Amino acid sequence: MEKLVYLTFPAEGFDPVAYRDRLLSEAAPKILAAGARGLNICVNDLQEEIPRPIILLGIGASLGAAVSIWMDSLDDRAPIEAALTEQGEGLEGYLVTESIPQACTDRDWSDGERSPGLTHFTWFEKAKGVSDEDFFYNWFEVHTPFSFDLHPLRWEYVRNAVARPVTQDAPPIRAIVAERFREIRDYTDPERLFGSPEVLKQSAEEAGDYGNPEAMHSLPMSEYILRSLA
Repeated sequence: MEKLVYLTFPAEGFDPVAYRDRLLSEAAPKILAAGARGLNICVNDLQEEIPRPIILLGIGASLGAAVSIWMDSLDDRAPIEAALTEQGEGLEGYLVTESIPQACTDRDWSDGERSPGLTHFTWFEKAKGVSDEDFFYNWFEVHTPFSFDLHPLRWEYVRNAVARPVTQDAPPIRAIVAERFREIRDYTDPERLFGSPEVLKQSAEEAGDYGNPEAMHSLPMSEYILRSLA
């Protein structure tokens, strides 16, 4: 089984709620009918609830949705990309390898319902001049354990290493990360979002050891699990 992550970029000034509704009601059924084993959609519809996100980086505000799809073979992705292209003017797709350093073990909501809280979504390029070996060591072995201190109330951490782009002209990103927080206040309150000031300072100092600060993008999103993996 393979995992694909698609980033959609609607026209500037898009209505986030209307876009979300179209994506869930029109695109999602087509994706599922095309053979998706699993489907998770994060949507950028929190502007009114969180008018000034604490962590809004790069072009994060322009992202319409992040669509994670599990399928038997990426060779069969054409109808999925067609369904997503109908909803957004820009589409960037990636084949990824997923790991879950922190799993949500107490899920109590059904497929199709909005997940509680929110998901902080991030994608970025590798730091300039850093080898693949150092990139993965600093991201996996150094930052990942440290991130539990950085975000002590985080509920889930999904880490995707990008294998390659699957859509034409998709930027060469190397990482896609989703961090779920149980309550919105766990994200909007800096004292709940971050650990100590020392930990926050350390995070800022070490970020460039794996990620390129000039090509790091993030935003808070709502999550919908449309089909869970069996």
